[in-house]
Amino acid sequence: MTVYLVGAGPGDADLVTVRGARRITEADVIVHDRLVERSVLELARRDAEFIDVGKEPGRFTSQSMINDLLVSLGRRFDTVVRLKGGDPFVFGRGGEEMMALRDAGVASEVVPGVTSAFAGPLAAGIPVTHRGLSRGVTVVTGHVEGHDDGYFRRLANPDLSLVVLMGVSARASIASQLIEGGLSSDTPVCVIESAWTPRESVTRAVLRDLGSLNVSSPAIIVIGACAALSVRELMAETSSLV
Repeated sequence: MTVYLVGAGPGDADLVTVRGARRITEADVIVHDRLVERSVLELARRDAEFIDVGKEPGRFTSQSMINDLLVSLGRRFDTVVRLKGGDPFVFGRGGEEMMALRDAGVASEVVPGVTSAFAGPLAAGIPVTHRGLSRGVTVVTGHVEGHDDGYFRRLANPDLSLVVLMGVSARASIASQLIEGGLSSDTPVCVIESAWTPRESVTRAVLRDLGSLNVSSPAIIVIGACAALSVRELMAETSSLV
């Protein structure tokens, strides 16, 4: 009896790892987040049980309830898959769930996934690092209490790419803090909505306009010089030569 914390990748089922897909097809029960794509869920057996614990307006499943559910299922079924978008340990609370399972004496294993923090920007053709433009990348969540506490002012660094997950609702505050921190208001910005799904949408702008963009969750915000790049055309040309 084992609970597997499996990364579902950034969207399409083609981006799930081979090991992750294998665990999904073996699962008796799949406990999944709301944003896991249907194409990923369709990898499961027909007789598998699905439990949606995703958070959305009007419906909230606490983390403690999810922990208790995983412990209970792990004691009843041979193979339980806790399916999380992206990677389980990148803002997925996978560590908390692993600790709860360990403390309850339930066997568990992690199957890493492709994080949307890097694959999401690539959907728009954006490399999060690029020689001469970005010396590194910082990945943060925009879904924090106290958006105006100055946290983003400390992240204003023109030499780095900033990737913000779950930051759409706080985008105006994020932009103003970064500008107050010294980042140019002309800094390129890109918002990728529903990356690697049929609903994917890409919006490019500059930092001073981020707050007024008509965008919605789920989305990834890329801020920095690399956000102006689009290597998709090069990617398409390269794939046509194979």
